[in-house]
Amino acid sequence: MTQTKKQHRYSILLVDDDRFLLDMYSLKFKEHGCTVIAEPDSMKALTLLRGGANPNVILLDIIMPGMNGFDFLEALRKEKLAEGATIIVLSNQGQEEDIKRTMELGADGYIVKASAIPSEVLEKTLAFAEKNEK
Repeated sequence: MTQTKKQHRYSILLVDDDRFLLDMYSLKFKEHGCTVIAEPDSMKALTLLRGGANPNVILLDIIMPGMNGFDFLEALRKEKLAEGATIIVLSNQGQEEDIKRTMELGADGYIVKASAIPSEVLEKTLAFAEKNEK
């Protein structure tokens, strides 16, 4: 018997204002056994976390209307929300200063959207999450 795809039991909060990408990544993660909350509004995502949502992984864009990803990360840190969650920035902003700033704000990883197909985003996200568990 051949082995089926490895199933992952992560709960993932996807925060991105691009609904097409939200739907695409949600489907990709759900196909691999993950529970997904897809939120296009970063303020609403923060409200979910304040209300007790406790994902294993937060996948977050930087450029969003209202509250950008940097402000979101600052709020997470200041309010001690989602402690222990693996936080990964998924952005088209690939400048070194943006990557450095997100890491200083507590992100565990950074993926540049333009240089990663959805299956690579899935693989990299799960690799960051598994590394963070150890």
